[in-house]
Amino acid sequence: MKHPCVYILASARNGTLYVGVTSNLPGRVWQHKNDVLEGFTRKYQVHDLVWYEAHDTMESAIGREKQLKAGSRARKIALIEAMNPAWRDLFDDIG
Repeated sequence: MKHPCVYILASARNGTLYVGVTSNLPGRVWQHKNDVLEGFTRKYQVHDLVWYEAHDTMESAIGREKQLKAGSRARKIALIEAMNPAWRDLFDDIG
């Protein structure tokens, strides 16, 4: 079953951020953590899941991803700190 989610990964607290969208959050974050695919998260070692948001449809998740990517870094940090003030890696919570 697919569960559309938007997520933010971080390299460290207040470090490099990555915004993504997926229908399989545990699987996609595992790919990032294990550098399965080449790209931004591998290059900059952005592996900690620090924020996510579930959606009913992939269309709404993609819309939210675009909104976040177009928004400021300060807005992303505010979202992270509202959900996860310690910037703890949430990967084990979603398994």
